[in-house]
Amino acid sequence: MKAQQGFTLIEMVVTVVIVGILASALVPMAHISAKRSKEVELRTALRDIRSALDAYKKAYDEGRIEKQVDATGYPRSLELLTEGVPDVRDAKKKPLRFLRRIPRDPLYPDPQASAADTWGKRSYESSSDAPQEGADVYDVYSLSHDTGINGIPYRLW
Repeated sequence: MKAQQGFTLIEMVVTVVIVGILASALVPMAHISAKRSKEVELRTALRDIRSALDAYKKAYDEGRIEKQVDATGYPRSLELLTEGVPDVRDAKKKPLRFLRRIPRDPLYPDPQASAADTWGKRSYESSSDAPQEGADVYDVYSLSHDTGINGIPYRLW
């Protein structure tokens, strides 16, 4: 038997077609994989901020944060979660901090914006179907107008 010296034209065309089919299948998979990764980051960031907001409210309800007239018990800004507030039960008034840093919304397009500015903020007095900013931060949501892989808009996560 003779060893083949090279590819015939038909073999090269078949090879190119097969490579093209494989490449066309991989591109959408790579897009979905990248989107899924961003969604995992978004879910983690939302969970971290919401947990910190709940911890702040709990500390307020327990009397560890100074109570003010007309206050809901939620922080005035996201920055308070990292800056901290004095623990009124502590003799030295050591600050209570609820986050090490504010996570960014991974779907926010401007990398120069501060992490706190990448989120939509909902006040306690605002309805869930039309969130508005107010005197406090009761919840956060993504400002993205895109829809997740699950078919739910990111703003509603």
